[in-house]
Amino acid sequence: MAFINYVTQVQFGLGAVSCISGECDRLGIRKPLIITDKGVRAAGLVDKVLSVLDCADDTRIFDETPSNPTEGAVRAAVGMYRSGGHDGIIAIGGGSAIDLSKGTALCATHDGPLSKFAVIEGGMPSITEAVAPVIAVPTTAGTGSEVGRGAILIMEDGRKLGVLSPYLVPKVAVCDPELTYGLPRQLTAATGMDAIAHCIETFLSPLFNPPADGIALDGLRRGWQNIRKATDFPNDGDARLNMMSASMQGAMAFQKGLGCVHSLSHALGGLDPSLHHGTLNAILLPAVIEFNASSDSVRNERKLDRLAEAMGLKEAQSISAGIRDLSAALGLPAGLRELGVEVEMFPEIIEGALADHSHKTNPRIATPEDYGKILTDSL
Repeated sequence: MAFINYVTQVQFGLGAVSCISGECDRLGIRKPLIITDKGVRAAGLVDKVLSVLDCADDTRIFDETPSNPTEGAVRAAVGMYRSGGHDGIIAIGGGSAIDLSKGTALCATHDGPLSKFAVIEGGMPSITEAVAPVIAVPTTAGTGSEVGRGAILIMEDGRKLGVLSPYLVPKVAVCDPELTYGLPRQLTAATGMDAIAHCIETFLSPLFNPPADGIALDGLRRGWQNIRKATDFPNDGDARLNMMSASMQGAMAFQKGLGCVHSLSHALGGLDPSLHHGTLNAILLPAVIEFNASSDSVRNERKLDRLAEAMGLKEAQSISAGIRDLSAALGLPAGLRELGVEVEMFPEIIEGALADHSHKTNPRIATPEDYGKILTDSL
C-alpha cells in the first residue's frame, strides 16, 4: 500500500479502507458524521466502512446527497452535524458526496450563506482553518474530489459555483479501488472520462506548474489505458486501481486550473442538475481541444503532441477523434442533443460559462461567439 503526501495525506491501495479508524484517531475524530447517498448506502459500502470503524456506535449517517449537491442539502447536513455534536465528517461516495461534505464542513464552522464563500464572489479569504476535518472515501474514479481543494455546489439562486480553499482539502483520502467494483458500467465509463478530461484540461492550462503537468500526463496515460478494461471487466483490480489513480492525479493537478470544458459543464449542470458532469466533459472535450489548438502556450510547449504520446496516439490531430471513438466504445452519448440540450438554451449556458471560475484559466479566453461554436460542435 502506497503512502502519498502531496496536497494531502493519501492512503491508497486494495483494502485501504481498513485504515479509516486509525485515521479518525490521528485526527481526533471521535464522533463522525457519515455523508453519503442512498445508492452507495444500499450497495453496502457504508456498512463496509462502519465494520472497521471503532467509533461506529457514535456515528450517524446523512444519505440525502443529491446527484449535484445543493445549498439546501448542505443546510440539512449541517443541521444533523450540529444537533449530533459531531466533530468530523467521513465522506463516502463520488464527487457529489465529497463536495457536499466539504460544504458541510465549511458551513458548520463559518457563518453566512454558502454563496458568500464562492470564488467569483471573492469568498476564498473568508474560509479559515476552522473548517471541520473531512476524511474522504471515494467510491468512484472520476472527480478526484478526495484530494481537491474545491467543491462545486448549486446555490439557492441556481448558480453552480466553485468554493475553493486549501482548508477544504480533506485531511486524508482513503482510496480503496475495491469500493468501485460494484459501480454500474455507465457510471464507470462516465466517471472515468471525467478523470481523463481533468488530466487533459489541467495539463492544457497555461499556468506554470511542471510537477502538476507531469502528474496530469501520467494520470492520463493510466486512465486512457485502463478505462475500457475497468468498464468491461468491473472486478479487474489492476484496472480499477489505475482508474482511481488517474482520478486522484487529475485532481492533484487542479491547482493549475481547468478551462472551457468545465466552465461549460458547470453552467449546464446548474441549468439542469440531472446532467452527469463526467458525461458532459466527455462530450465537450473534443471541441474544446480543437479550440485550444491555436493557443500560443499549447503550440509553443507542444502540448498536443505530449498528450498524444501519453494516450498512445500517432499524432496530435487524432486526439479529438480518439476521444469521440473512446466515448462511443464506452456507450456514452455522442452529443449534447442526446441529453436534451437545444440551441435555444445556448445564451443561458454561455452566460454561466463566462462567469465560471474555470473560464479564466483556459489557454484561450473564449468569447460568447467561441462558446457558441463549441456548443454547436458538441451537439
